Amino acid sequence: MLFADIALIDKTREGINSKLELWRHTLGSRSFKLRRSKTEYLKCGFSGEGGVGEVVTIGKVEIPRATKFRYLGLIIEERGYIDEDINHRIRVGWKKWRKPSRILCDKRIPMGLKGKFYRVTVRPALLYVSECWPIKNAQVQRLMAAEMRMICRMCGYTRLDKLRNETIRKSVEAAPIEDKWMESRLRWFGHVRRRNVDALVRRCESISLPDGKRSRGRSKKSWKEVIKYDFEIYRTVRGYGS
Repeated sequence: MLFADIALIDKTREGINSKLELWRHTLGSRSFKLRRSKTEYLKCGFSGEGGVGEVVTIGKVEIPRATKFRYLGLIIEERGYIDEDINHRIRVGWKKWRKPSRILCDKRIPMGLKGKFYRVTVRPALLYVSECWPIKNAQVQRLMAAEMRMICRMCGYTRLDKLRNETIRKSVEAAPIEDKWMESRLRWFGHVRRRNVDALVRRCESISLPDGKRSRGRSKKSWKEVIKYDFEIYRTVRGYGS
């Protein structure tokens, strides 16, 4: 508890101030201290609302506002984007890859053993907490590009060899990272579907869309359509590669 990272969540500024005061008094009653210099607050303005003039305090001391912070390995941004989290995951994946790079790049090591090490060590670091990512195609392409660079360096291939990505993956028996991400996402979706209907993670199924005239442009999918679509995929998918 001396070095624990605690996240307090509330819908209003007054609510988060009261929670901070309660947490400060609770720690003080047990001879713990709350480090004001390391405490920050983040307002998630997903709807584009501003927060000018809002102040969060601890014991009448104003604490700074952050645009992002890291919590349990996940980087949470102010607008709900995941670009910084994707960059962090790629950096962590390369860090895991570089530690045994002398062994991975050794031509005497069998390709199957290299691929097994990548699947067990590097790929989980790339896809950590990726089940809930609101990911875009450009971000998927960045993950796939990072993965292919790692595999090509392990195998000793370059662009001059003119080999297709499928051929290189087959040599190390590694499925595309996009398929593994979808597999983990559908596995998490299955866990959510098995939860009780009153559970917090299933409340999005009962969200009703607002009435009124639709704005110009392409219509966005509702939560119900997304859940129904993912559930149909979950029922039909039988599994991906290793």
